Amino acid sequence: VQLQASGGGLVQAGGSLRLSCAGSGSTFSSHVMGWFRQIPGKEREFVASISRSGGSTNYPDSVKGRFTISRDNAKNTVYLQMNSLRPEDTAVYYCAAALLPAVKLTSTRLYNYWGQGTQVTVSS
Repeated sequence: VQLQASGGGLVQAGGSLRLSCAGSGSTFSSHVMGWFRQIPGKEREFVASISRSGGSTNYPDSVKGRFTISRDNAKNTVYLQMNSLRPEDTAVYYCAAALLPAVKLTSTRLYNYWGQGTQVTVSS
């Protein structure tokens, strides 16, 4: 699976952005999808994951209630809707695909494929 993330940009605190991640190949729906973020000098941090069907999602407390992950398997695309953005949400955001069926995949080691990252900058 090849992944291409897009949708990042500069937004003011309190604003919204929607990230997209387009996957190639006919096996997209066979993968749990996740979003991570990373700032320089820090480890990549789990942001959200979604089951293969889209029926289950998982978030850390830091984004719960503000971010929503969704997917459209017909379009081979996963989305991350980010609302009420804060300066601390500034990072490079990566999408990832995992072969394991469990939705609560929070470790980068459990994902098999990664997109190239898209920069999100939230100004105060």
